[in-house]
Amino acid sequence: MSEMDARKLHILGAIVEDYVATREPVGSKSLLERHELGVSAATVRNDMSLLEEEGLIHQPHTSAGRVPTDKGYRTFVDHVATVKPLSAPERRAIRALLEDAGDVEELLSRTVRLLAQTTQQVAMVQYPARRQARIRHVELVKVAESLLLVVLILESGRVDQRTVPITAGLPAEHYVGLRDQLNRVVAGREVTDLAGPLAEYLDALPALERPAAAEVCETLVALAATRAEDRIMMAGTANIARSAQDFARDVEPLLDVLEEQLVLLRLFTEMHVSPGAVEVRIGSELQDRALQQTAVVGAGYGAGSHLAILGPRRMDYATGISTVQAIARYVSRYLE
Repeated sequence: MSEMDARKLHILGAIVEDYVATREPVGSKSLLERHELGVSAATVRNDMSLLEEEGLIHQPHTSAGRVPTDKGYRTFVDHVATVKPLSAPERRAIRALLEDAGDVEELLSRTVRLLAQTTQQVAMVQYPARRQARIRHVELVKVAESLLLVVLILESGRVDQRTVPITAGLPAEHYVGLRDQLNRVVAGREVTDLAGPLAEYLDALPALERPAAAEVCETLVALAATRAEDRIMMAGTANIARSAQDFARDVEPLLDVLEEQLVLLRLFTEMHVSPGAVEVRIGSELQDRALQQTAVVGAGYGAGSHLAILGPRRMDYATGISTVQAIARYVSRYLE
């Protein structure tokens, strides 16, 4: 790298750091006041012009300073940002919080809260629900002449239920017997392994009993499917309000995306990072209109599982990357 390129990267890094800290466009005068650049004001102005020509910074208003572009942030992350290891007290705090978690779900719940508190961004943990989706019990309760409550209880303690219309008109005692039969079929099975055994069970029933049982089996398969999908735990959504001015009119669509989660699940699916490795996506790289003003720092913590923070493009990348990476490694270690 030439001396001129190294100097320009140094100036780009100073612009990013100042813009992150102040939210104000950065001018050459303030750069010289805040940083020991070792060059003249004319050189700084010239290098800023070159950075602008290269699309790394831009001037939002006439006579204003410069702000980084998506390309500028990307260059900063790839070539300038220095990831600082967590301090000993920070590492001890993480260990203390995560070590005594009772099960996987509690571990991940603590993880997402810790990420949000540490980075002051929205924190997300994606995980395959099948990690904990083994069936403990099925309960059937006839709540009206034509309504049946179907309850699916998992070994993790999670309960899913659905009230469904029934057409058979059978007494409540019939569903008590059906419940016992179904528990013999499904108890202890993974939610991803219900369709086959239930189909075999239905085939073995007398023809007259099949319609009523089929109504219940269809509901059980549908409930199990909602547990077999990847899930996202989230914390720190309120941090969006702290950075609302970074999103302007885009904050409402962003909140919709966070609530729906489908876009986020797709984003996690596209990530290919091994446990502890970090991936950063900025603005247009996220390929969704509602996320154009955001950045995501994500890391893997297990096979097909990720955690991440989401915030404005103007985020503290060095701190975000080091925190996400460290916590992902801790979680991965505890799940081994």
